[in-house]
Amino acid sequence: MSTGISANRMEILQIADAVAREKSIDKEIVIQAMEHALQKAARSRYGAEHDIRATIDQKTGEMELKRVMTVVDDSILDPETRPFNPSTDIMLDIARKTDPEAVVGKEYSEGLPPIEFGRVAAQTAKQVINHEVREAERERQFSEYKDRIGEIINGVVKRVEFYNVIVDLGRAEGVIS
Repeated sequence: MSTGISANRMEILQIADAVAREKSIDKEIVIQAMEHALQKAARSRYGAEHDIRATIDQKTGEMELKRVMTVVDDSILDPETRPFNPSTDIMLDIARKTDPEAVVGKEYSEGLPPIEFGRVAAQTAKQVINHEVREAERERQFSEYKDRIGEIINGVVKRVEFYNVIVDLGRAEGVIS
């Protein structure tokens, strides 16, 4: 294992930690956003029809991509409501050839090689991460202030725009019409 890779892994954890602290959200939410971004990039590379899952180890920063297939029974599937998908499903009789204890619903995963992020994939990943972090930040702000309705709080006017006053409340902004 080269030190360059280790530095990148640690860098990912440091970035997640910095974003979590800056936005006052849980680091796990930032890591999950990064995992979703990796999954989306991998699906665009390997095909959107596959069930691809990404994980980032929160201690080491190690990233792992897996393609997951689920055991199904052809006699149970209804082609109108749930047709067989060869990208995500494996037939019970085929699964039993390699695993005699295979049962319907059991999942098998195979590791995928790491992907190189091109310019478009990196931009998409950044948008996914930003979107999920913003959503988590909004959720934190909402839960922090939802019980304070009707309460008078102090803030500093930041700007006035189009008949609205934007007020800095510390960890959030408020709007007064």
